[in-house]
Amino acid sequence: MLLKFLPRSITAFLLVFLCQAGAVHAAPAKPEMLIYCGITMIRPMTEISRMFEQRENVSIVLAQGGSEDLYQSLKKSGVGDLYLPGEPTFRTKYMSDGLLGDVVTVGYNQLAIMVKKGNPKRIKGDVKELLRSDITSIIGNAESGSVGKETKDVLTAAGIYNKVLDASIYLAPDSRGLNNAMKNAEADVILNWRATGFFPDNAKFVDVIDLNPKLAPPQALLLNLLTFSKNKELTKRYMQFAAGEEGQAVFRKFGFLDNKSLTK
Repeated sequence: MLLKFLPRSITAFLLVFLCQAGAVHAAPAKPEMLIYCGITMIRPMTEISRMFEQRENVSIVLAQGGSEDLYQSLKKSGVGDLYLPGEPTFRTKYMSDGLLGDVVTVGYNQLAIMVKKGNPKRIKGDVKELLRSDITSIIGNAESGSVGKETKDVLTAAGIYNKVLDASIYLAPDSRGLNNAMKNAEADVILNWRATGFFPDNAKFVDVIDLNPKLAPPQALLLNLLTFSKNKELTKRYMQFAAGEEGQAVFRKFGFLDNKSLTK
């Protein structure tokens, strides 16, 4: 299984994928799938894809990036099978384009405060802490990734988005960029997707402080079938697998709420 990171321009990658998938002289030994996956979910989706590859004898490419960037890439290319953004507004926002078809919920994201390990600044579970004069903060860019979009929504609801925006030293493009900022000791506090704080390589650097779910409610992770998919039946089986018990066990393993969490 290939794993690709997609910056804003993905022309070269898509050319390679198209050449591999459409080779004239030698048909591929197995079917191929392309999944556009938001960075926060790349770990569970990588493991689920490995499992599905073995089960179905398929080759899966995971293209990772910010949710907005991924959508613009798939829209421009017209190539691929699935799109998994980090929050549901991306489906609502782009349904009128006609590119997003059937959907399943594979879990939930939730925004949280993350601080340096041990919380040396004694930061509390209140977004107004980001306005303290004695701390350095970084938030996500609402124009590139789901965590930035959710941050804007939460801080706007709290009435402090513009103030936090002005106080932040810079905007990170996605959840990985936010966690890297903490690893590099560039910030005392960030707002990020909760599950990423429990990934082994992040957990040694950060502590997670939960926010009130009334302010930061869990956001559904919607796995969207792309209407231009050339492998619809195979792709639908993948969707069922990811949303089923085996796939949900993987999402729980990586710290996500599963797709039954809000119905229990």
